[in-house]
Amino acid sequence: MYRSYWCLKEKPFQNTPDSSYLYLSSQHEDALMKLSYAVAQDLGCGLLTGVFGCGKTLLGRVVLNNLGKDRYASAFINSPSGSEPAELLRSIVRGLSPQSLPEKKTEIMADSMLEKLNNILLDNIRDGKRNIIIVDEAHTIEDPRIFEQLRMILNFQQEDKFLLTLLILGQPELKDKITISKPLEQRIAVRCHLNPFSEEETGKYILHRLKISGRPDPSAEIFTKEAVKFIAKHSGGIPRRINTLCDLVLMSGFAKKANKIDQDLVESVVKDFNVT
Repeated sequence: MYRSYWCLKEKPFQNTPDSSYLYLSSQHEDALMKLSYAVAQDLGCGLLTGVFGCGKTLLGRVVLNNLGKDRYASAFINSPSGSEPAELLRSIVRGLSPQSLPEKKTEIMADSMLEKLNNILLDNIRDGKRNIIIVDEAHTIEDPRIFEQLRMILNFQQEDKFLLTLLILGQPELKDKITISKPLEQRIAVRCHLNPFSEEETGKYILHRLKISGRPDPSAEIFTKEAVKFIAKHSGGIPRRINTLCDLVLMSGFAKKANKIDQDLVESVVKDFNVT
């Protein structure tokens, strides 16, 4: 609706895990480096925590995209909170080796799935592919058996390396849950955390997304400094909330035929749309 008005090729503030829009702040760059290192060096397990909406899922997707489908087999597990241990293993097996799976209860028990997973991991290694499993929203897990199952799959090893890399993503409370599971905690080789953006990072983030969406230089700066300051404060520096507010502001600015997004316009959007 507002793209042509603001000289944009696409909407810049969609809340979807589009890796082309990744803004590598210093902390995102550090986390990407650590997680990629864990995969490249077969370290077994990496942990990424951060507040809601800070880009954990996007970062996990970028790690996968950077690896290359020809060299890696991958399983991306979303919201595992309602899973039984065997169901989690079933999802992992399906991700690493798309195939029809047995339906008989005796054939989908955890022990049976573990054996099947081990065979798939070995087959992928023989085919020249390495295995990576990403469990997202892991803070929602309440069943301690799920954490025990994650520990167990890290037991799949050859003499000199793990058969897989496991990356666990979740909100800050995940750290406490994993601390309770000492055997799993001891297997985590790399840990990283994402905090909300500062005011300066918020401005750079907004400018980055405008440029990626096609806003031509040198007119990329649509938002005034005062507007950015207000957005940073109101959003708490959380990318997902920044996106929601900026999208509404661009739409409102288009409707009002504004030349710039100033603080007054942002404040009116927050009030009119009840943006929290």
